[in-house]
Amino acid sequence: MKETFPGVAEIDGMLATANLLPGERVYDEKLVESEGVEFRLWNPNRSKLSAAILNGLKSLPIKPGSKILYLGAASGTTASHVSDLVGEDGLVLSVEHSKKPMENLFNLSLRRENMIPLFYDANHPLRYAALMEKVDVVYQDVAQKNQAEILEKNAGLYLKEGGFIMLAIKAKSIDSTKKTGEVIAGEIAKLKPSFKILEVINLEPYEKDHVMVVAEKR
Repeated sequence: MKETFPGVAEIDGMLATANLLPGERVYDEKLVESEGVEFRLWNPNRSKLSAAILNGLKSLPIKPGSKILYLGAASGTTASHVSDLVGEDGLVLSVEHSKKPMENLFNLSLRRENMIPLFYDANHPLRYAALMEKVDVVYQDVAQKNQAEILEKNAGLYLKEGGFIMLAIKAKSIDSTKKTGEVIAGEIAKLKPSFKILEVINLEPYEKDHVMVVAEKR
């Protein structure tokens, strides 16, 4: 076993996170034990964050004790691994606006006490202001045209000074008529006035026309 980041291990060539709730699965992931700790294997084909780490991500601002605003949490597949990473002293505020995924996310949050489900549209961050607090990281995985704008609005309200963003840019959701590189460059340009870009990780072969952007609030 090799530790890639705190709470992230590489076991037999696959990534895994130390299971916050030993014995429990979230989806169909395999549970393995190494050095007396139970880990959940982290499938890069189902998690853009796992894909980014496997593709050489150098800085992961999600750490034990971190408070995370997760935009586009869906059913909680990746959010559950983020829950593992931040641990009992951390918090994952998980925003999702689709009903069926939210049902799964809500049930998951009943078991994982460091996850709080927020049934809202991330386009309108003021609507969940009463339930929010300042966070260390805004993580976004939203398939909408205005991805950078959604990130900017939420980070402007809820990200701490010196905090970080992680944005999974889905080029074809923004403009399917333009070249992927052109779309990605345009979204990154929108972020630069407010954020210092640290890394841009291509997610192929796990996700086509996707990158993960890591940046620090200016």
